[in-house]
Amino acid sequence: MDNPIETQRHRHEEIERTEQAIVQQYLAETSTAKHKLNRDHAVRRYIDRIHALSQELQEAYDDRDGSLAQAVKRIEGPSEFDEFYRQLEDVLAYHKQYPNEIVEPMEVMFTREAEEAERQDAAEETVADRIFSGEEGVGRYLDLHEQHEQYANLKDVPKLDYLAYLGELDNFAAIPRASKNQAYRDYLASLQTYLEDYFTRALPLFDVAGCRSAAATDFDTRWTEHRVRGWETSEADQLQELFPLYCLACRKQYSKQTVYDAHLKSRKHQKAAKALEQTGQRADDPAAVRQAQRATLAELDAKDRAVAWQEYLIAKYLEALGEKREDTRANVERKQALTEEERNAEVQEEDVDVDQYESDDNEPIYNPLKLPLGWDGKPIPYWLYKLHGLSHNYDCEICGDYTYRGRKDFDRHFTEWRHVHGLRCLGIPPGDRAFIGITRIEDAVRLWDKMKAGRKSEKNQTEHIEEFEDSEGNVFSKKTYEDLKRQGLI
Repeated sequence: MDNPIETQRHRHEEIERTEQAIVQQYLAETSTAKHKLNRDHAVRRYIDRIHALSQELQEAYDDRDGSLAQAVKRIEGPSEFDEFYRQLEDVLAYHKQYPNEIVEPMEVMFTREAEEAERQDAAEETVADRIFSGEEGVGRYLDLHEQHEQYANLKDVPKLDYLAYLGELDNFAAIPRASKNQAYRDYLASLQTYLEDYFTRALPLFDVAGCRSAAATDFDTRWTEHRVRGWETSEADQLQELFPLYCLACRKQYSKQTVYDAHLKSRKHQKAAKALEQTGQRADDPAAVRQAQRATLAELDAKDRAVAWQEYLIAKYLEALGEKREDTRANVERKQALTEEERNAEVQEEDVDVDQYESDDNEPIYNPLKLPLGWDGKPIPYWLYKLHGLSHNYDCEICGDYTYRGRKDFDRHFTEWRHVHGLRCLGIPPGDRAFIGITRIEDAVRLWDKMKAGRKSEKNQTEHIEEFEDSEGNVFSKKTYEDLKRQGLI
C-alpha cells in the first residue's frame, strides 16, 4: 500500500495535528519558570517535526522518481473506477492478511505524549530537570565559572573576580592585541560554544541562526569600514609600512629594527638563507620580498578577522542574553552575602511560583480607598496605611510640585536625587543641612542669599582681624599691609 498521494495526505495531516498540539501547549496553564521552559522545549520539538515533514513533502512534490506523476495519471485516465476498485481490493487483501492489527488515530499519539509529559513532571524527570547545572538555576542564570578560569590564566589581561568578570565579559578591547594568541582563541571558542549551547537549553525558541546571520552581515560591513571595536586598525595595516623589516628566507615580518638585526645573526636565519640561495632566489630581491610580504600580511589579516568575528559574535550573543546576564550578576552578589546554611537551604527550596510575583494586568483590583499597592501588587492594609501617615500629603515646589505620601517619605526625599537636582537648578550646592525642611523656591533662594552675604561678611572680618607689622614696628591690617608693600612704601 505504498501510494504517494496517500503518503502526502498523511504528512499534511500530521503537520496540522502538530500545529494543534503547539496551540494546546500555549493554552495550558504554566505557573512556574520550569513549566514554561518545558513548554518551550516541547514547542521546539514540534517545530522541528514540522520542518522535517515539510522537507519530506517538498521532496515528494519534486517527484524526482516520477511515482507521483504516475499515480495522478492513473486516477485521471478514462478507467478511474477500475483504479478505484483495484486500490480497494489491495486494502481488503491487506486487512485479510493482518486481521488483528490495531490502527490508532493520529491524535492518540499526541495524547500519549501529553500524558508522558505529566508523568515526567510529577517524577521531576522533565527536560529542565536534566539539562542544567546547579549554578544555572533551571535556565535562569549563566554558569561561566569554567570560562572565567580560562580567562584568569591568560597573559596580560586585567585580573577580575567572577562578579567583575560578568560585567566586563564583552569588553574585548581592554585585552592587548599582542595577548590574543592561541590560548585566547581557545578561550573564545569555549565561550562561544557555551553560549550557543545555553541558547538551545534555556531559550529553545530563540533563533540562533538568524542572530548569527545578522551579526555576520553587520560584521562584514564594519570590518570593511574599520569600525569593529578594538580592531579599527589591523596589525597587517600597521606592518605594511615596515617593508625593509621582512625576512624573505624565514617568511616573517618584524616590527622593530633591533629584533630584525638580531634575527639576521641567528642560525635559523642563516640556514634558511642558504636554502633560499639554492633555489636561485635572492634574499634582497624587492619584488620577491613584496610578494612574500603581501602573502604573509594577508594570512595575518585573515587570523585577525577570525578573532574579531568571534569577539563580535559573542558580544551579540551576550546582548541577546542581557537580562540573563544581569540576573546572574544579581544572583552572585546575593549569594556572596549568604551563609553556608542559607545556601544549603536555598538549594532545597522548591520552584518559586512565577505568578506569585507577577501581577495580572487584566485582573481588576478592588481598591475603593485608593490605598497604595504593596510588593505583591495588592493594596496594603488600612491599619498600615494609617500607621505610616500615608493619608497626609506633602508638596515640594523645589521638586517640581511633586507630592509625597507620608512624613517618612517626605523627610527622606531631601537627600534624594529629585530634590538635589532642584537645588542645583537654583544654583544652590546640595549637602547643606540648613535647607532640610524648605520646600518653597522663594524661601530657598532667600536663605542662600543670606548665607552668601554672611560668608562674605565673615571673610571681610577675617581680613581685618589679621595684623601685620613692618620693620619699624608699625601695625597694619592685612589689606593695608599688602597695598603698601606692593607700592614699595614699606
